[in-house]
Amino acid sequence: MGNKKIGAITRYFHKIGVAAIMLEDALKVGSKIRIAGATTNLEMTVTSMQVDRVNIDTGSKGQEIAIKVPERVREKDSVYLLE
Repeated sequence: MGNKKIGAITRYFHKIGVAAIMLEDALKVGSKIRIAGATTNLEMTVTSMQVDRVNIDTGSKGQEIAIKVPERVREKDSVYLLE
């Protein structure tokens, strides 16, 4: 089971439980991801993502997307695609 780094957390909005991710590779709704950092280790399935408050199905390299996360994540945490 390989983990491929696909991006990094750029911001976390604690009031709404949303993380912004700068993508280094494509990410689709339904994908399983892991967010890891010094104090973060979270596995989850992406249920929805947005760009500029518009829902999208796939994010591409170079896009900053927003996803709902079940717990706190931190800036610069790495995001991996679970394959």
